[in-house]
Amino acid sequence: MIPQTDPKAGYLAQRAEIDAAIQRVLDGGRYILGEEVAAFEREFAAFADARHGIAVASGTDALILALRALDIGPGDCVITVSHTAVATVAAIELTGAQALLLDVDASYGLDPAQLEATLNAWPATAARPKAIIPVHLYGQAADMPAIAAIAEKHGLAILEDGSQAHGARLNGIGIGHWGKLSAYSLYPTKNLGAIGDGGIITTDDAALDARLRELREYGWRERYVSAISGMNSRLDPLQAAILRVKLTRLQVDTDRRRAIAARYDAGLADVKAISLPRTRPGAMPVYHQYVIETENREALRTKLSERGVSTLVHYPVPVHLQPAYLGRVPLGVGGLKRTEAAALRVISLPMFPQLSDAQVDQVIAAVRASV
Repeated sequence: MIPQTDPKAGYLAQRAEIDAAIQRVLDGGRYILGEEVAAFEREFAAFADARHGIAVASGTDALILALRALDIGPGDCVITVSHTAVATVAAIELTGAQALLLDVDASYGLDPAQLEATLNAWPATAARPKAIIPVHLYGQAADMPAIAAIAEKHGLAILEDGSQAHGARLNGIGIGHWGKLSAYSLYPTKNLGAIGDGGIITTDDAALDARLRELREYGWRERYVSAISGMNSRLDPLQAAILRVKLTRLQVDTDRRRAIAARYDAGLADVKAISLPRTRPGAMPVYHQYVIETENREALRTKLSERGVSTLVHYPVPVHLQPAYLGRVPLGVGGLKRTEAAALRVISLPMFPQLSDAQVDQVIAAVRASV
C-alpha cells in the first residue's frame, strides 16, 4: 500500500544525522531551551527571510501566543476560514476571542470578496474585528495582496497561518511577510516536521519578538518573576536539534514535492471526473497536500484502496459544522458554500518527498482506472 504520507520516511532519509543530533543534546545536558533552540530559531528565521523566530511547543500554541502578542483577548473578534484544521479556530477561542468564519476561493484561501462584503456590512454599533488569520492551506498561498489591502483599509492586524506552507511564495514574496506575524506548525507530517510536536512564530518586529519570548515562558523577564501573564510553551532542544537537521534539506524536499505535483498534473490533466489543484497566478506552492476534487469521493477512495493507494480527506467536516462549533460561530455574508462543497469532494493523494516516480505513476494509473 502506498501511504498518503509517511513521516518515518523523512527520518530514515536523514537517520544518521538526526541520531547524531539527538545524541549531541543528550550529551550536552541542557534539556529546556538553550543554544540548540536558539540556533534553530535563527536558522528557520533565515529560511523564512524573517528577523526573528520564536520556537514554541506546538502550532496551536504558536497561533495562541501570536494572537496574545497582538493583544487579542476576550471580547475581540478574529476572522479566519472554516475550511482549515480546527486548531486555527481553537486557538482564537483559547485567547477568549470570538472567531468569525469566512468562505474560501478556488485555491482554498480566504475569499477576499466575502471579506470585503462582510466588513462593509458590519453594524455601525458593533465592535469591529481586530485581526485576521489567512490560512495558506495545502501549501498554496492565500490571496495576500487583496487580503492585505482590505485589512489595511479596515484596520485589521494580519497573522498568517503558514502551518502547511513553509517556504511558499506569492509574487516573489514569501508567506509571513504580509502581516506582523506568521505562525507555523512543526507537527511530524508538515513539510518541516519534528519527531513529536512543535511550532514557531516569525516576525520582523523586535518588540513583538521580545513580548513573545516573555509570553511563552510565564511572562518572565527575569527568571521566576512574571512581568506579564504568560504560559509554558517551549520547544524542547531534542526537537530543535532534529528540526535543524531536517531544515538543511527542506528546499530539496520542497523541490521534490513540486516535481511530484507536476507529475500528477501531467498524468491526470485529461481526467474529466476530477478537478486538479488550482494554483494562484504568481504563486509558488510547496504542496503540503495534493488535493483533487470529485463528486463520488468515497467510491473513488474505496477503489484506490483496493488498488493499493491510501488517501486522506483534509477536511471532511468544516469547522462551523462540527459539534463543538455548530450554531455558535458567526459566518461571513452569504454563507460558506464553497467550503461546504469542498468538504464533500476533496481527496488528498499521496504526497511526501520520498515517493518514487514509480509510486507516483502507480497512483496516477489507479486514479485513471477508478473514476
